[in-house]
Amino acid sequence: MNTPRLTLLLIAIALLFAAGKDASAESSILDPLSAASLEQRLGSQVPLDLQFTNSKGEKVQLADLMQNDRPVVLNLVYFECPMLCNMTMDGLLETLRAIDFEIGQDFDIITLSFDSREGPKLAAGKKKSVLKAYGKPEAGANWHFLTGEKDAIRTLTDSVGFQFQYDPLTKQYAHSAGLIVLTSEGIVSRYLQGVQYRDLRLSVVEASNGEVSTVTDNILLLCYQYDPASGKYGFAVLTAIRLGGIAMVIGLAGYVIYHLRREKRVPTNTVASE
Repeated sequence: MNTPRLTLLLIAIALLFAAGKDASAESSILDPLSAASLEQRLGSQVPLDLQFTNSKGEKVQLADLMQNDRPVVLNLVYFECPMLCNMTMDGLLETLRAIDFEIGQDFDIITLSFDSREGPKLAAGKKKSVLKAYGKPEAGANWHFLTGEKDAIRTLTDSVGFQFQYDPLTKQYAHSAGLIVLTSEGIVSRYLQGVQYRDLRLSVVEASNGEVSTVTDNILLLCYQYDPASGKYGFAVLTAIRLGGIAMVIGLAGYVIYHLRREKRVPTNTVASE
């Protein structure tokens, strides 16, 4: 085998192994896949007696927000999320602009922060910016931005199978992205995962009829990214780096194998000197 090519391949493999080892050592001890899992609990009842605080600082029960005989879209975020929650909100706004259903007529929305440290001031600021981006300030009457106590938040998120965990190293929450559509009685009707919600209109129609959808494939989009302060990679970025390294080694190996086979097929020509 051509010695320089073999050496190059071995060096690439060694670098990939070292990078993977380094990244594992430097990454947080938090396992995002278990910390941010989503168990689809279709047909389960959300506890309507739970109490939260709205963006005006008023105490409200979920039951108070679900008296209009309309489905409710549950949007679980935290208001100071640096990345994925904003993508979730952008995707929701894009869908709301595209469908012919109206908030307050066909369905309502509850956006709840699962960070118990956040309060009504943050909720009010987020509500103001979201409604401005939406361009329909009248929707605010039926788009509720809530905060709450830790126990109430955990009881609600557990009831819909939404898990999250705070990582003190990155000072971020590991959590998944998506919407949960509830019937007017608070029954989980459908999960819309990711940050694109093309099935939102259909989901609202199903929930309006009291229908419960079937379990969909869990394609988790996790909020857990690079922390510039510590120089550490979270789950999503770390995975991408590893996949890129693997692809590089596979490509290099293919290159070496191709040229080795080519060399075997080409006969050695000896040139007679005169």
